[in-house]
Amino acid sequence: MHLPRLKDSVRGVTALALVCLMAASGVAQTPADSPQTTQTVQTSTPAAPSAQKPAGGFNFADYTKPRSHFPNLIAPYRSRDVEAPNLANTSRIDQIMQNGRLMLGLDDAIAIALENNLDIAIARYNLPIADTDIMLANSGQSTRGVNTGVVRGTPGGGVTVGLSGSSTTGSQGGGAGGTSAGAGGAGTGSAGIVTSTLGVGSAVPSFDPIITGTLQVDRANTPSSSAFAGIPIINQNSSTVDFGYSQAFHTGTTLSVGFNNTRVTTNSPFTTLSPTLNSNFRMTLSQPILQGFGFLPNTRFIRIAKNNREISDVAFRLQVITTVAQIENIYWDLVSAYENVKVQQDSLALAQKTLGDNRKQVQIGTLAPIEVVRAQSVVATDQQALIVAQTNLELQQLLMKNALSRTLVDPRLAEAEVIPTSTMQVPANEPIVPIQDLINDALSHRAELAESRIDLTNRDLNSKSARNALLPTLSLFAYYGGTGLGGTVNPAATVCTPASTSFCVDPNTARTSYGGTLGQLFDSSSPDKGVGMQLNIPLRNRAAQANQVRAELEYRQSQMRLQQLENQVRIEVRNAQFSVQQNRASVEAAQAAVELGRQSLDAEQKKYALGASTTTLVLQNQRDLTQAQSNLVTAKAAYEKARVELDRVTGLLLANNGILLADAISGQVTKMPNVPYAAPRQDVPPQAPNNQGSNGAVQPIQTAPPDVQASPGVVQPSPDVQPPNATQPPQK
Repeated sequence: MHLPRLKDSVRGVTALALVCLMAASGVAQTPADSPQTTQTVQTSTPAAPSAQKPAGGFNFADYTKPRSHFPNLIAPYRSRDVEAPNLANTSRIDQIMQNGRLMLGLDDAIAIALENNLDIAIARYNLPIADTDIMLANSGQSTRGVNTGVVRGTPGGGVTVGLSGSSTTGSQGGGAGGTSAGAGGAGTGSAGIVTSTLGVGSAVPSFDPIITGTLQVDRANTPSSSAFAGIPIINQNSSTVDFGYSQAFHTGTTLSVGFNNTRVTTNSPFTTLSPTLNSNFRMTLSQPILQGFGFLPNTRFIRIAKNNREISDVAFRLQVITTVAQIENIYWDLVSAYENVKVQQDSLALAQKTLGDNRKQVQIGTLAPIEVVRAQSVVATDQQALIVAQTNLELQQLLMKNALSRTLVDPRLAEAEVIPTSTMQVPANEPIVPIQDLINDALSHRAELAESRIDLTNRDLNSKSARNALLPTLSLFAYYGGTGLGGTVNPAATVCTPASTSFCVDPNTARTSYGGTLGQLFDSSSPDKGVGMQLNIPLRNRAAQANQVRAELEYRQSQMRLQQLENQVRIEVRNAQFSVQQNRASVEAAQAAVELGRQSLDAEQKKYALGASTTTLVLQNQRDLTQAQSNLVTAKAAYEKARVELDRVTGLLLANNGILLADAISGQVTKMPNVPYAAPRQDVPPQAPNNQGSNGAVQPIQTAPPDVQASPGVVQPSPDVQPPNATQPPQK
């Protein structure tokens, strides 16, 4: 007897499964959408830098949450595309570009660095990467770890990174993406600290529900070798539709439900029903009560992932602090190089003036010719010093442009001259802050200490989870199920008669439909229920003992490391305060030396005008004044760097400079920084004339007289300088 309803349902389920498989195959073989295809084509042939759209902010999706099945059922099985980075610079650079020159203030430099600096941009990706660990842990999987080091790909500045004593000289770190090793990363550890037991403990079940299904149609023809088979070949057609559902919970409880259905037709005369309908289901609950019991061992990966996300936030703050300190140091190096060029220009102009005066006196016979040779030597030396100062200025300009941009392909930016519009300002009275207050600020705000404390929390979780893993495995379980049987009388079977003495089938056997079969599962006509426990006791338990002791040792080791970091912070704060005091004293001494040099040169020039001195003494005083002025520029730059270092070691660099961390995360500055101890420059030079010929070569320019402040430019050897053996013009 046929059951058309059952056949229709089986066909419908089979068709639906085939459609889903075809749709999934199409999704896997085709791109997600057409815009992504367009993006791929664009990245294969990059456009010219001038045609690129100015870069905007960074907007990452919330990767802690998965895609839902609603309203799109196949959304969780489709890939999520991450937007390709925009390597164009932000429009803030164009805003400060004037006549081919970058009129750069310190506040502008920091704001542009927060938007364009590649070190910050690379570290910014660690935040969404840490978010993926949270989503992974919420599914019941172990975390992959995050790298929380500092990216050190920008040369210049010489900023000390963290508490390891390394500086940002452009060398790459040991971590992924050119970073230094961090406290939240997975692996065997760094800086003498072992992290090999991260996540140790009992197995964590899958918190994502899992649905399984089996659809099968089978036809079997089996030859029979038994005389009791009744027929030589047994034909059997079977259809199977099985479903399963399983899920685990944060308490360790596991739920599994199975629902199985089969339909069998056969020509065997010894089978009572054909087709035969069999249905059964079972629901099982299992709960560990020793190892793996409770929230801690089952949610430890979730807690570790959330703590690592906090570590990533702190590490990004450390990256911003390090980069901002590096930008400030590069800027003060640029200011120092700019001021030094002006000093060397003034020195060269004064030496050329002295050379001209000596030649006139030689011509009239009031001065020995050797004095001209001596003055020529001084001019040549000053020209060499000026060329060194100019090339150093060009290098500092290149380092600054590299630190403030994502790319230097733009010819306008590559050829632009960087003019610092902020100058160094030394306060009249140094603010006095008790050293203990500075140390307390550092202990409260240093990012390295915050990372270490959060990492210590993770190790405490590892230690507690390892203790739970020492226990034997004892699970309580309970199950309930039912079985249903249905079908119609087998037409091939022998029908019982009053005279039947062998196997036969009662012709009055009632027909049971599929609905009646399902009803038997829940009417307790054929129940299947029970409870029990499962015990697993590992003898000697050496693996769990080793993990527990190792986790405890690593926890104690991290406590000692935290204390060591605090001691290092105290030393760094004191050292930074000493450096500020020393460099301020150096500035005051250099200022006094400059004043002495000016007065000495003025006095020597007056004596020379009266015939009471020589050109040798005048030139010597000129060199002394130039050296004193160079020392003053260097001392002021060192003082500004010392102030930056003091803010860095106390962890207050962002707060003291008015920098919002949210602006660094988004890559868009909404509030301009405000750096103290920096004043606007009052002598910003006007636009210099174009000194390049048609082939781009630099043409010789005349050096400005001593009383004219000219912009730093390339100075060729003066035409007035003659070699020592040059023929003097005849005297009239």
